[in-house]
Amino acid sequence: MTFEQTLEQHKLALVRSATTTLQVNVGRLCNLACRHCHLEAGPHRDELMDAETVEEVIACAERLDFATIDITGGAPELLPHLPRLISGLRPHTPRLLIRTNLTALAGNKSEQLINLYRDNKLTIVASLPSINSAQTEAQRGNGVWESAIATLKLLNEAGFGVEGSGLKLDIAANPSGAFLPASQAETEQRFRRELERRYGISFSSLFSFVNVPLGRFHRWLESSGNLPDYLKNLKTRFNPCSVQGLMCRSTLSVDWQGYLYDCDFNQAVGLHHSGTAHHISQLQQLPQPGVRIPTQDHCFACTAGAGFTCTGSIDA
Repeated sequence: MTFEQTLEQHKLALVRSATTTLQVNVGRLCNLACRHCHLEAGPHRDELMDAETVEEVIACAERLDFATIDITGGAPELLPHLPRLISGLRPHTPRLLIRTNLTALAGNKSEQLINLYRDNKLTIVASLPSINSAQTEAQRGNGVWESAIATLKLLNEAGFGVEGSGLKLDIAANPSGAFLPASQAETEQRFRRELERRYGISFSSLFSFVNVPLGRFHRWLESSGNLPDYLKNLKTRFNPCSVQGLMCRSTLSVDWQGYLYDCDFNQAVGLHHSGTAHHISQLQQLPQPGVRIPTQDHCFACTAGAGFTCTGSIDA
């Protein structure tokens, strides 16, 4: 059955609730080419948000109320206009967060960027697929583990993830193969224990993500012979209780050109918000609750097992 047929079987409909989050994908340029990336971001991609679109995103945040604005990529650190985007958005939302692969935050500009994040009190969501260095590097490339650990230490030194600092540092973890993540609570305990014991690193919370069968991850599943079983597992593990908490119900996702989607995964397949290409410059009011959200079968990933959103498991 398709995802829509599965919803119908359970007498469910995927419709929008109150829109509280704007997720800004600044482009597909990244210093890594991770095996699990649904957007196929990498060093050879040239899609990046230009200055005009940055200003249109800021203007939208000024005229509409978003409880959270979430900056992602690609690697946001590679956007030349990132300081302007952050300073422009900061006055217009109580919660501004940025997603980082940690390695893009290393190097000559690390101190400058970390100070920018600290001065604007950003929440940092740092992707660290596994607590195992070999598994992380199998997914992301050689040398990634050492760079990520060094950056986490720098973030701790700046106060991020340190209790009482008011600066949040969250970890986003995902499986290294064709399987669903373990319990989010158990994974957080393991990461917290091992990062503290081995490196003296602390963090605020951990989110478990499911690898969505799109882009580079879909190609890896196909080439490795894992695709049929992985798709079957996602469908078999469909959790109707997760539907109400899906991120697409409360999020608007804007791509590097300014076009709107209901989530980053729909953005990856060109499935526009409300089924039609709308630009953020045209958005004069938030979508009304009850509007149906377009879906495809990749949506099974967000509803399998505990389900997940950009802030981790739904039914944890």
